[in-house]
Amino acid sequence: MYRTYATRPVDIERKWYVVDAQGKTLGRMAAKIAAVLKGKHKPMYSPHMDVGDFVIVVNADKIAVTGNKMTQKVYYRHSGYHGGLTEIMLKDQLVRFPARAVERAVWGMLPKNRLGRRLYTKLKVYAGPDHPHAAQQPEVLEV
Repeated sequence: MYRTYATRPVDIERKWYVVDAQGKTLGRMAAKIAAVLKGKHKPMYSPHMDVGDFVIVVNADKIAVTGNKMTQKVYYRHSGYHGGLTEIMLKDQLVRFPARAVERAVWGMLPKNRLGRRLYTKLKVYAGPDHPHAAQQPEVLEV
């Protein structure tokens, strides 16, 4: 008789990957990062468990987008008060908070529950080429 394989927390081995976002298309890169955070690249993937790896994104301020998204893509947030809707275009977002565009794109591709919030904590995004995670010896992830 065959037994169904069930991933146990003891079996999970986490790796660190670094992604250079320079010149990469935002949505395609975010989709591949979300898959690595979930662990879909591993044979032991289980949709109800956190089996994914850590991802470091560098050069987030040098991402590329197709078409006119730089001027037409707008991010909205609301303070909760009357008249509290704030909007910011992608080009302004990259000037003020360059890491947020990548973070928000990846967040949109993760599940909206406790597991998704836990997966999101394994994403580290930096605007420049330097990051403080050299001790983890990350591997380069081609996206």
